[in-house]
Amino acid sequence: MKFDEEKKKSIRLYLLEKIKQDNTSISKSVAETFEVNQNTVHSYINDLVNENVIRRVQRGKYELISEKTVYNLKRSNGDLSTDTYAYDFCLKQFIENFQKNVIEIWAYTFSEMINNVMDHSLAENVQIIIEQDYLNTTVIIRDDGVGIFEKIKEHFSLPSLDEAICELFKGKLTTDSENHSGEGIFFSSKMMDDFFIISSERIFSNNRYDNSRIIELVEKKYPGTCVIMSLSNFSHKQSYEVFDLYSNVEGGFTKTKIPLKNIFDSSPVSRSQAKRVCNRLDKFKEVIFDFEGVDWMGQGFAHQLFVVFKYEHPEISFIPINMNEAITKMYNHVQNTDI
Repeated sequence: MKFDEEKKKSIRLYLLEKIKQDNTSISKSVAETFEVNQNTVHSYINDLVNENVIRRVQRGKYELISEKTVYNLKRSNGDLSTDTYAYDFCLKQFIENFQKNVIEIWAYTFSEMINNVMDHSLAENVQIIIEQDYLNTTVIIRDDGVGIFEKIKEHFSLPSLDEAICELFKGKLTTDSENHSGEGIFFSSKMMDDFFIISSERIFSNNRYDNSRIIELVEKKYPGTCVIMSLSNFSHKQSYEVFDLYSNVEGGFTKTKIPLKNIFDSSPVSRSQAKRVCNRLDKFKEVIFDFEGVDWMGQGFAHQLFVVFKYEHPEISFIPINMNEAITKMYNHVQNTDI
């Protein structure tokens, strides 16, 4: 049976995803999904082995072949004078044959992160690591400068590093307003499949960071800041679609989304926690509070957020999402209380 090129591509990608997921019955799974016999699947596997895309680990078990390249840049050598140098020297060759949308996302996010190093970190040394297999590209940018959370904490006179991380989730945060919009980290974190910033033994991420590799990096207590970004080589994301999600018709950055599970170690309960979340929200016209992964919220937190602050800022649209039964009950309860 002959397949068109699109179906062949789909079979290959599905097969590789199953290998990456360490599926124990790859041939059967692929055969059933695409209604082909297992001999056909084996021929695909053999082709991928011959192309050095995968390697056989043991009978019936394979793994994707990944390549790792390390670059070391120094400010004193002029390596950090422009973001284009780092992009052209380190990343461009690994992504230049991808689809236009993938190249555009990498060009934006990489230049934003390198600019942060150049302008804010005071770092002398920057290490850039490119890890790539057939499915994904991962970029790690590690510097020896002033940690990003510490820099934000000091600049805005915040009481803790956790307060600084909370501000990053909202966007529009910069320690150099004359030269930066404060949007780079916010939008980069939305465009990537995985995005982590690690500094001062803390993590900023819009993802669930239960990955052992991430935890290992935190435990090693590297100085400065480490940014980890990963994106599918076949991603269908469009950078303009991400911008549009948080913009009004004029293109202004008017919306933000706050994943509460990533801000608090446990369910939020107090007014002080709510006040932390509310800081600088008056810069937006629409705020989405994402309760996914949060089991409960206290009356003080809910009242301060959805009654007091909302009363003070009626022009802002507050949209809670992913509320479970307990959170919904508390939300409804405070709606019927006075200021």
